[in-house]
Amino acid sequence: MPQRRTNRLLSLLSDDDYEHLRPHLSLIALDYRKILYEAARPIEHVYFPVDGVASLVITTAEGASAEVGTIGSEGLVGLPICLGEREAPSSVYVQVPGTALEMDTDAFRRALEGSPALSLTMLRYAHAFFNQVAQSAACAHLHRVEQRCCRWLLMTRDRMPSGEFLLTHEFLGMMLGVRRTTVTEVMGGLQKAGLVRYRRGHVSILDPDALRSRACECYDISRLEFDRLLGDTPLAPRTDKKHRLISEVG
Repeated sequence: MPQRRTNRLLSLLSDDDYEHLRPHLSLIALDYRKILYEAARPIEHVYFPVDGVASLVITTAEGASAEVGTIGSEGLVGLPICLGEREAPSSVYVQVPGTALEMDTDAFRRALEGSPALSLTMLRYAHAFFNQVAQSAACAHLHRVEQRCCRWLLMTRDRMPSGEFLLTHEFLGMMLGVRRTTVTEVMGGLQKAGLVRYRRGHVSILDPDALRSRACECYDISRLEFDRLLGDTPLAPRTDKKHRLISEVG
């Protein structure tokens, strides 16, 4: 079997920082629509996704929802804790099923207080995530729906162990800010061109290079920005570190 992917932030940590976190990490399933935290309620756990995608969502007083950011194996669910907050005006729930390492918020906060290197890594991620959200906001105003759809498909593929995953019409519509009928039209066009196979919410990426050629530049901009901010740093020098997370915390 292929080796399962680890979480990028955990792979950046020193042995000492990782060993402080490891006893508190529990492997859990990220089931579709699982709520990871809710708006205006205390955040009780943080999550390091191994695969799958979580969605940061804002809900209006009228009940309408909009996806404003996504988190996968490159990041952390529970970023407000890193910034000294206990709750947020947004909610996070799972949109693409997978697995994650769960940690109690109080234990994570103590680890942050005891390690400048851990705090720096999380602040770099906070910067990268802010840039992703800002890029997505600009993308929604400036680029065609097909370009944005190709970008989101590639971003999801990057976070999964294979090019096949669950991605519903509802989630795609929320990500792109369009109706389900538009999702059907765009995905139908990509399928007809041989770039993807899409049936009953299951996506198979058939030609990632062609998909990338149709995506807007925002895909490469966001990816390179994550690489810049979460690459080697003096306090977290080894991006190629491999932790045997599944066996160690399972």
